[in-house]
Amino acid sequence: MDIQKQIRIIEVVPHNSEWKEEYEKEAKKIYSIMGNEIAEIHHIGSTSIPNIYAKPIIDILIGVKDIKNVDKYNNEMEKLGYIAKGEYGILGRRFFLKGLYNRTHHLHVFQIGNPEIKRHLNFRDYMLVHSKEAEDYEKLKKELAIKFRYDNEGYCNGKNDFIKDIDKKAEEWAKTRIK
Repeated sequence: MDIQKQIRIIEVVPHNSEWKEEYEKEAKKIYSIMGNEIAEIHHIGSTSIPNIYAKPIIDILIGVKDIKNVDKYNNEMEKLGYIAKGEYGILGRRFFLKGLYNRTHHLHVFQIGNPEIKRHLNFRDYMLVHSKEAEDYEKLKKELAIKFRYDNEGYCNGKNDFIKDIDKKAEEWAKTRIK
């Protein structure tokens, strides 16, 4: 057995213009399963920010009418290759990952009105407009991917302070945007 298939390797790669298309294809598949429950669906995370390096995992944010109904779709989601992880550390979320060691997608599902939806969208939108901070984020992720090549927790913890700082800026910035 190839040991590389059993260890999750943290790597960030140059932006791939196909990530948007991959998101759209996957969103359609998910919608075909959960469509009656989905109120909104978005491409989030670093793969949604053009021109910056990212882990090649498409993050998808889904807002649903009733979070309690999401668990009913677990078997159908498994047929698409997803692993249902329940709340997975965030109260009120349903998290799915596609691929254990060679992940391709993460689904973050929240009930409409959950503040996590706005937080994720504000972060993405802020980074799309503030290229200097997006570049700083890219630099940090590159450094952390080298330092924590086999340690996803260390990688994520290393980004935590930066993300919290951007979350605060993005929340204030979002208040000034024309709706």
